[in-house]
Amino acid sequence: MGAENEKRRFKLVIAYDGRPYDGWQSQVSGNTIQDILLAGLQSICPAVKMIQGSGRTDAGVSAEGQVAHFDTPGEWRMGGDEWRKALNTKIPPTIRILAAVEVPGDFHARFGAIGKCYRYRIATGDVLPPLQVGLAWHRRGLAGKERLSEVLGLYEGTHQFRLFAANRNDGKDETRDAERTIFEASVVESGDHQLDLHFHGNGFLYKMVRFLVGTAVYCVEGRVSMSEIDQLLKEQGATKAPYCAPPDGLSLQSVHYPAE
Repeated sequence: MGAENEKRRFKLVIAYDGRPYDGWQSQVSGNTIQDILLAGLQSICPAVKMIQGSGRTDAGVSAEGQVAHFDTPGEWRMGGDEWRKALNTKIPPTIRILAAVEVPGDFHARFGAIGKCYRYRIATGDVLPPLQVGLAWHRRGLAGKERLSEVLGLYEGTHQFRLFAANRNDGKDETRDAERTIFEASVVESGDHQLDLHFHGNGFLYKMVRFLVGTAVYCVEGRVSMSEIDQLLKEQGATKAPYCAPPDGLSLQSVHYPAE
């Protein structure tokens, strides 16, 4: 096969502040991470047709380790680090390419992923610091780190998480596989009046992390019991988890692939 028919595939590791954007997935508005990155890529190499992310992040959700891939013609000679430097000159400073490397042609950012890590930050002080607005969920006076840890422990393991997800209204909600495995769900005190909830799983449904967080907080606040959460995990009783936390505070930390 001639070089003119060959393609080179590159993997990007991307960080972004999600507050100014309408999420990852391309939209008519063009104000999404995917749209902005594709425009940047095409301004350098018009032959780039798409950029595929490891998954969607909602409007307002940030990332420190989103992963995506794109293809260039085989004759396009730029290497990974050249792409990193060039693309960072074409996109807003609230989106940064942390790394760019050439990968085999069968690498796929979405279908090849075997795990993801998310962090959800909660600010518990009386006043939300201005620099935390949109980057932390303000739950004034939320206490009981040990209790929160106990609730998060319910999520660990393999469960049907259908009741901890929002509908995409794409006609597939009833048939979509909702079984996921959570390897770790934990909480740490990351500063004064600040809690970081960490989730490491083999995959996450639409708004699943936000439902897990909101339900755990409701449990600590006495609005829902641990037995009710257990029933939700067994798809019994209530028809939906009681609360979806806001996007503030949610960040995709990393995406994992085989042999990494």
